[in-house]
Order: sequence, then C-alpha cells, then structure tokens
Amino acid sequence: MSEQEHQQQQQNAPASVDEVTNQLQEVVLGPDGNPLSKKALKKLEKEREKEQKKKERLEREAIERAAREAAEGDCAADKYGKAEINMSQKQTNTEWTEIKNLSTAMAGQIVNIQARVQNSRPTGNKMCFLVLREGTATVQGLVDANREDIISKKMVKFANSIPNESIVSITAEVTVPREPVKSCTVGDVELTVNTLFVTSEVVKQLPFSIEDASRSKQDYEKDPTLNKVHLDTRLDNRVIDLRTITNNAIFKIQAAVGHLFREYLSNQKFTEIHSPKIIGTASEGGSNVFQVTYFKRHAYLAQSPQLYKQACIAADFGRVYEVAPVFRAEDSNTYRHLTEYVGLDLECSFREHYHEVMYMIGDMFVYIFKNLESRWAHELEVIRQQYPSEPIKFDEKPLRLEYKDAIALLRKHGVEIEDLADLTTPQERELGKLVKKEYNTDFYMLDKFPLGIRPFYTMPDPTNPNYSNSYDFFLRGEEIMSGAQRIHDPALLTERIKALNIEPESLADYIKGFEYGCPPHAGGGVGLERVVMFYLGIGNIRNVSLFPRDPKRVEP
Repeated sequence: MSEQEHQQQQQNAPASVDEVTNQLQEVVLGPDGNPLSKKALKKLEKEREKEQKKKERLEREAIERAAREAAEGDCAADKYGKAEINMSQKQTNTEWTEIKNLSTAMAGQIVNIQARVQNSRPTGNKMCFLVLREGTATVQGLVDANREDIISKKMVKFANSIPNESIVSITAEVTVPREPVKSCTVGDVELTVNTLFVTSEVVKQLPFSIEDASRSKQDYEKDPTLNKVHLDTRLDNRVIDLRTITNNAIFKIQAAVGHLFREYLSNQKFTEIHSPKIIGTASEGGSNVFQVTYFKRHAYLAQSPQLYKQACIAADFGRVYEVAPVFRAEDSNTYRHLTEYVGLDLECSFREHYHEVMYMIGDMFVYIFKNLESRWAHELEVIRQQYPSEPIKFDEKPLRLEYKDAIALLRKHGVEIEDLADLTTPQERELGKLVKKEYNTDFYMLDKFPLGIRPFYTMPDPTNPNYSNSYDFFLRGEEIMSGAQRIHDPALLTERIKALNIEPESLADYIKGFEYGCPPHAGGGVGLERVVMFYLGIGNIRNVSLFPRDPKRVEP
C-alpha cells in the first residue's frame, strides 16, 4: 500500500473517543442548547477578551494603589493596631471612663474607653462609625480620616476590619453630634477616636448578632423578615446572649433584688445563715427530691432550708434569712418552673400573731419595689426597651385577701372551684386580673389557705381545722412567695407528720429541736427568678436565670 493510500485510509477511519470528546468540548452552546453560530462565537470571544482586560486593569490599579499608599506612608501608624496580649506586664495608672458616665458636660475632654465593638459601618474610605458597648451602655465612635495628619485611611480601613464583639481600647474626644444618636443608649454625645487598639479579637464566627438578640417583639411585628434568635439558641450560646445590654440589665436587677432583700432584713435585725444543701432527709417530706450518692449511702439535695431555718429559731437566733440554691425534682417544663433556682428564705419568731411576720414580709416587698424604681431606673429603662411593661401598682400597705374570699371572687365571675381546692395557674392569673380590676394593685397577699394543700409543718387555723395560718404573695397574678406560721409544738407536729403518711423517725432530728422548747414563728420562701420575671413582665423564667436548669437542660 502506497503512503497516499495509507493516509486516505486513516482519514476515512472512525474518530477515537478522545478526538470526539475534544471536538464536543470545542462546541459552544447558546441559551437554547444549540451550537452558537460563527457570528455569535466572535461576539462571545470579544466579550471574553473585554472581561480579561478589565480583570488585568483592576489588578494593575490595585498594585498601583498599594504602591501609592506605601509611598504616602501612614501618619497614624502608631495610633492603631492589635495590642500585645495582656499578661499584666505594666500598670500605667490610666484614668478610664465608663460609657454610661459620658455626658454633654464632658464635651471637648479626652477620655480613655475600653469596650466591645458591637458593629462597624464605613462611609467611603475616609470614615468609619463604631458602636461601642460596655455593660448596659452603648455610644457611637467615629474614626475620621478627614482630620489630616491625625487619622489615616489605613486607620479607617483597620477600624472597619475589626470583627464584631472584639474588645478595644481607645482614646477619644467627647463631642456633641448635630442630632442625637437614637441607636445608642448614650445618644447625646459621640466619641471622635484618636487611638484604637484591639486588646481581644474575636477569632470565630458568632452564632448570632447582638443586634438580633436585642430586638423586641414589636420589632418583629413591624418587620417579620428580621432574623429571630430563638430561646434554645440563646441558651446554647448563653455567654454571647448575656452580652446584650438588656440581659446585662436584667441580672443587675436580679442582683438588686437580692441586695434589697438582704438590706431590708439586716435593718430589721435578721441574721444571715448558710444551711447545708446535702441532707439526709427530704426537707419538704415529698417525692420531688434529687437523690445523690453520698459515699456508701444516699443523700438528697435540699428542696429548701426550711428545717434549718426553724432549727435556728429553736436555737434562739430570733430572725434569720438565707440566699441560696434550691433544688426541685419536678418534671415541669413550663414558663415558670426550674429544677434549680435561687431561694430567698426567711424565718422569724413573733410575740402574739403570725400576721406580725406576714405584714413585715409585705413591707419588705414594698421596700424592694420602691427602691428598684428609684435606684435602678437606668437598668429598668434599658430592659423595657426590649420587654415593654408598665411599672407595677402596689399599696404602701399591701392588700390582704383570705382564701375563701378569693374563691368567692372567682365564682362571682364564673370560675368553678371547690372551697378547699388548690388554685391552678390559670385560676391564679384570673384572680390577679380580678384583683387588679377591683383593687387596682398588682401585688397582694392571699391568707388562710386550706390545710390539706400545705406542708406538714404548717400551723392549722385555730377556729377552722380545714384552713391554716398560711399565706402566699402574688405579683401580676402569679405566686412569688409561699409562707406560714410553723408548728412549734412537738406533739402537734408529730400528729401532722403522721397525718400526711410520713414516718416520724425520718424527721427525728427535726422534731427533737422543738422538744426543748421553741418560740412561735413564721416565715416563707421567695423564688428570686420569679420575682424578677414577674416584676419585669418577662414571659419565660429562663430569660432571668443566669444558666437555667430545667428537666431538659443541664448545660452549659
């Protein structure tokens, strides 16, 4: 076969798989799926060349811009950056100003601030606005490169690059803006930044933004497209959630309630005690108790300091109180129940009648409410921005209702309930509404509860054995405290223990304290989180518990 015939044979032979693949790859399809015409191909090629030239031009401009900036230098090079890690290397005795203390009277002054960058917002390449946050206060900062030879564009760029929630240390001049900054709690001043150093940088993406976690229900009603941070997400990332100014204020209010509780009772000559939380017997005599392994036997987590408070009365302490954790093994997944909460407990001997103690407790709550509004007004204002509520209404001398009168009031308005039945949560709320309507108060005392629904140590009513010398306190229609006169006679106490099918031997040490003589006494237990929750009008107790514990949550 000649060479010419061989070449002809190769041309006529079927194309290989690789050749067919290459040919198909060279075919350019249009939007309709058909191959482009020669004219369309030429147009496409020109567009590609244009895009390539644009890319090369942008790259060239970026290189030139970087070269110009390098040649220009940086007039603010020593005024910003990342500070070295604080290992307590030195003390400069710098005077620091808290954001909440900034005011127009400080205009023109240079201040030193340490705060978190809640967010940053550039305006061109010469200005960057920062929202700086410290505790319950925010203020706007401005990094402005229009201040020639002071602030550079590089410093502005750096400010905008700071990750949200990073901690910064700045020096700045206090200035008065033309219009108040409505987005900040301190809106009548602005900080013109002179130096800016990051002292702790966020290195991981935040699970949600502080702005989203700070929105009110009304914000979402106005704009349903806003990102909503659900409660479980908040609690799973509680450290971030607690940073909002609202949460910061909530726990300042919680601390204030505890402080005022101590303050009032200390002024009334009470002694603070600290009772054990690992105990050998269920303190309330019920089954809702956490059992723990205690070496080679079992013990329990205290449901209350009840038995120890009374022991202190028998020991002639006279008046005692305690602020401590309380554990309840109740499988209740409601908006107002926790398995661990902070108990504010008190016990007090009296001379003639348990009402001496009951009305003193009422006065204590009035003291707490009045002082919260006057001494913690800033925190309340912050909280009510996210959780709007009206200040509670109460009388200087709290309203007292007897249980039977409350039952009659409910029946009058169509609620079916037996004389000696316990109030359900809906019935409590309904009673609160009726009391508010009839007596114009959010706070009242309900006295003389049925004996059958109270603990074994509750003193029976002397005139009607179906009732007892016991009381609850209510706020916005919900119970915040339960209390009573306690049985101090050992024979009557043993009788009541047996009546509730509890073995007296299991409470032998408790009973023994009364066999040596004990004065009449009364007291009660307050749930700190409940007081805060209902006072602030917040709908879920988990929002006012630092790291809440319920049947489904033991972390973080």
